[in-house]
Amino acid sequence: MLYLVASCIALLLGPLFYRFFTTGAGLHKGLDGFIFVSLGGLVLVHILPELLQHGGFMAIVFVMIGIWGPTLSERLFHRYSEVTHNLTLTLGIGGLLLHTITDGGAMVLAQQEGASTLLALGIILHRLPVGLAIWWLLKPQVGTRWAWVVLLSMMALTGVGYFAGEQLLTHLSLDNTVYLQAFVTGSILHVVLHQPHGQQIDDRQGKYEYQAGIGSLLGLGLLALLLLVDSGGHEHHHHDHSTEQLIGWLTTIAPVLLLSYLFAALRFTLGLSPQSKHLPLQWLQRLLGPEALIITALLLGPEFALAQLLILMLMGAMLTMAKVTPTDPHLHLPAQGWRFGFAHLVDRSAPWIVLSLLLANLIGHPSVPLANPWVQVAVLLALFLPMRFCNLGGAVLALALAYSGWSNAAVMVALIAAPVFNLAQLKLMSKLQIALLSLLITGGIFVTELMQLNWHIVLPVPDNISLIAVILLASLFAASLLRLGPRKFMARIMLWKPKAHHHDHDGNHSHGHSHGHSHGHSHSQEKGQHHH
Repeated sequence: MLYLVASCIALLLGPLFYRFFTTGAGLHKGLDGFIFVSLGGLVLVHILPELLQHGGFMAIVFVMIGIWGPTLSERLFHRYSEVTHNLTLTLGIGGLLLHTITDGGAMVLAQQEGASTLLALGIILHRLPVGLAIWWLLKPQVGTRWAWVVLLSMMALTGVGYFAGEQLLTHLSLDNTVYLQAFVTGSILHVVLHQPHGQQIDDRQGKYEYQAGIGSLLGLGLLALLLLVDSGGHEHHHHDHSTEQLIGWLTTIAPVLLLSYLFAALRFTLGLSPQSKHLPLQWLQRLLGPEALIITALLLGPEFALAQLLILMLMGAMLTMAKVTPTDPHLHLPAQGWRFGFAHLVDRSAPWIVLSLLLANLIGHPSVPLANPWVQVAVLLALFLPMRFCNLGGAVLALALAYSGWSNAAVMVALIAAPVFNLAQLKLMSKLQIALLSLLITGGIFVTELMQLNWHIVLPVPDNISLIAVILLASLFAASLLRLGPRKFMARIMLWKPKAHHHDHDGNHSHGHSHGHSHGHSHSQEKGQHHH
């Protein structure tokens, strides 16, 4: 009973925190950063692997429909965008309500003999961002009364789950409702991404991004605490596997990533700058860095690095001869090499590295039946099309997929296609040039298959050095979050730039434009040249 009371108190902290955090614009941005990271992270790291376990690949499809369905329908039926938005909000809230019943049931399990108290602690902790998010989503939209109705309903449903016991839980189990829960999870992500406050903060200079960064770091802290608790006391062992896999990849990658950033700082100091006037040098930096080669050579082996180098040199030569310019130019370059390597490049690559690890953790999941190499390649190419991966992100994705047991063909596609095979870049190319690029990518796959490469880690790093490297890398990424704020940090990987949901229509696009302004270019440029 104590657990039930504690979980309800955790929900009630939401309105209290909200009241405190919305007293000033900076605190409001801090709250936004906290919810953006903690609720989004909870879904990506905690809920999605569980959905995959029960629903397989179709669960991802339903999550994607939940995320992008509302955006598409708002674009197609602009007049009814408010209806669509309210429906998505209702679905998201409904999903959170459904989740509270299972929380109540899980607390009964936590009270059984031999169960870890960490399970109950995990449930209570993750109600903090949920209670806060309910208030954050509902109070500006529908007012205090309805926000209280939903919050009290959540408490009541937690009690229902707690007292109704196993009979009700079997009907609401993930096996029976997995696709519904996946769709609703996507709706929650959609609502979190699209910042649905009634009152928007005009932050053209980005002066509150620091507070948003602080909020997001607190959110990451809560998330880390939840994962530690989860791996300590959760009955579902796949969570342990999923979390341990992520931690394992991080400790392997961190020392080599730091080395790559150091190499980037050196080559910038020696004059190899992204603003080079020579097209071949521009393509060398877009496709290889060349610091991405260090990751491939040390963590997949020199054979992979050699194959990657040869294919990308051919690709670069073809694109140079065709006089195709790379999209996404580097603007506002720093003067010092160390700032280029450890600040500018971190800002550009960190979101992709985080995304690559999370993606590989999801699509490399044993429940996702993607064993056929050609299916793997097709999935990756479809994934790259709407995005603008950087070479370091592609290299990290490649080795995470290799470690997940994916085919050499898929690993090579991540290495060679990620930085160039996207809609923004393909729009600047003729049909013949696209055909030649596709031919080179296909050739690269066949060469990789013929060579029958075996990946291996060239330089195993002692655990204590890996740990120091993880701490240093986390500090660099945290500094980037503080500089940019979480939304700007993640804006590079959005398929569409998230605009705030104003539905008063007289100020409908104000946030979208202020966001664009802070990036230093207009919305029309954004499609092809999204940068920091």
